[in-house]
Amino acid sequence: MAISTTFFIVAIVIVAIWLLIEAKRLKHKLWAFFLIGLILFTYISFTVSLKNHEIDLTSVGGVIDAGKLYMAWLGGMFNNAKAVTAYASKQNWSEVDESATNTTTELENIWSKL
Repeated sequence: MAISTTFFIVAIVIVAIWLLIEAKRLKHKLWAFFLIGLILFTYISFTVSLKNHEIDLTSVGGVIDAGKLYMAWLGGMFNNAKAVTAYASKQNWSEVDESATNTTTELENIWSKL
């Protein structure tokens, strides 16, 4: 009886240690995925924002112009997201769909005439 209880306690300790190590590893993996995503987003958005502009990135003035253009593009993106969010929050999200009730009423009228 004492051997099975000891084995059970040791097994719980081993599982707890394994879970702690995996949680730490997962934390590092999530941080790595976040950094990779941030780098990809920055690179892609930078190239998209400068796509139709002739900017020389080999000069200091060109880098400053590119930074201004990118920050303006990024600010516009956040303003658009804010506008869409505000528009969506002002919508009527009630459970009753008025168009569906009108259609049901029209169908009832048609069936009553038959």
